[in-house]
Amino acid sequence: MKKALTRILILAFLVGSFSTRVHAQASVTASMFAEVIAALTANENSQMSFGKFSPGSNGGEIHLSPQGVRTVSGNVALSGGGQSAGSFIITGEDQATYSINLPSGQSLLTNTANNKTMAVVNWESLPPPGIGVGVLINGSQEVKVGATLMIGSMNDNPVGIYTGSYVITFSYN
Repeated sequence: MKKALTRILILAFLVGSFSTRVHAQASVTASMFAEVIAALTANENSQMSFGKFSPGSNGGEIHLSPQGVRTVSGNVALSGGGQSAGSFIITGEDQATYSINLPSGQSLLTNTANNKTMAVVNWESLPPPGIGVGVLINGSQEVKVGATLMIGSMNDNPVGIYTGSYVITFSYN
């Protein structure tokens, strides 16, 4: 019995001396950082203007491209010019990309004398709208905007100055 007990103690000692300790956790100190960049800004450089024209008996449309070229369809006579695409200067972090979101629906131009309206639709821009379409080369870029003006007859849209506004959203990616 004494021999058996001695053998068990020797065996327990040998097993205990060959076992290794296992740790259930490990810690590490990690690094982190943040970088603040210049705010994205947009300023109107030139107003959108469809120029001078005269509607006929059925009206029509004037398409103003982002390059400032206007074309007419329907019964509308163009006059004297004065048209210009909307232009915006976007500034921010050099080489950053940004998105352009144009109006999704119509905006109205309203006659300041009699409250008659014309709708502006089919918005387009250069660079084209979308995610990550603009790049701020040297921290800035010009964006040009065009659209289509829907014109009624002279009764619907009498002589006068028509004004309105629209919203474009520019955002970093």
